[in-house]
Amino acid sequence: MEHLIRVQNDYDRQVLAWLRGRIGDAALQTVALRLGRERKPYLSTICRSLGIRPPGRRQFAAEAARVHRTVGDQYLARIREILGQRPGDPAKDAALPARN
Repeated sequence: MEHLIRVQNDYDRQVLAWLRGRIGDAALQTVALRLGRERKPYLSTICRSLGIRPPGRRQFAAEAARVHRTVGDQYLARIREILGQRPGDPAKDAALPARN
């Protein structure tokens, strides 16, 4: 979609992904082509023409932090599981990757 719409920073990329999920690629392409006759339209222009207000930067940051926390918790749980194993337990050793 970036070939049709002016994307200038990471926030624009997040808004573009959010907008694609909300209205779909076909509708977004139609609006971009209608608004961008001579040059690519700004994402804010597209949102205004649709009457849609995208989430703020803080909302995107909060969602990213939640996802990062979830992934980190999963890794910590796996590390605790590995550290809690007794050495020489063949059933549990089979689950561990082989060392070269």
